[in-house]
Amino acid sequence: MNQPALTRHDLAADAGAPRGVVLMLHGGKGRSVAPVDDRSLSRKRSLAMQAAIAPDFAEAGLSTWLLSYRLRGWNDADGPIEDARWALEEVRRAFGEVPVCLLGHSMGARTSIHVADDPSVVGVVGLAPWWPADEAIGALRGRHLVGAHGRRDKITSYRQSARFVDRARQVAASAELRDMGPVGHYMLRRAGAWNDLALSAALTMLD
Repeated sequence: MNQPALTRHDLAADAGAPRGVVLMLHGGKGRSVAPVDDRSLSRKRSLAMQAAIAPDFAEAGLSTWLLSYRLRGWNDADGPIEDARWALEEVRRAFGEVPVCLLGHSMGARTSIHVADDPSVVGVVGLAPWWPADEAIGALRGRHLVGAHGRRDKITSYRQSARFVDRARQVAASAELRDMGPVGHYMLRRAGAWNDLALSAALTMLD
């Protein structure tokens, strides 16, 4: 089996260590044992977002890493959660105990809420998240949560996300869902607005 991988946008060598890390987790499928590779459209979309927002994060003293899972599927959580925990350990190996904001799209947002209990994580930003209304909320205790969802999303459900966020308020330090308007799942329409949301929410959590 292939290994998880990281695409890193770090600070310039003369800038020193970052004050925090934005760890991006891309989307996937409900079930698939196909490897994540250069043909993965979900990974490509997150790579494009990373290229757009990493320079602004760098100006704020933050590194931006994108995790590529071993497999494309959620597969009853068998794989992506383990890969995300590996990535968090890699952050610690590189920079020590710096704060981390998880920035996930779709399946990446679902993975994020399961690993938010990592001691380095301060919050989760979920873009077009796959958040079943009854998903476990315990890992979000004391963390910040921001979701952003379009009303025309046919892949994941705005209503399910809203119900999940309502439940998360029981344990999270803060939790909100932002309406991105009449847009779909893949963040192609109003791409600039998605990027701005990702930037502002992550920066707020890491400040």
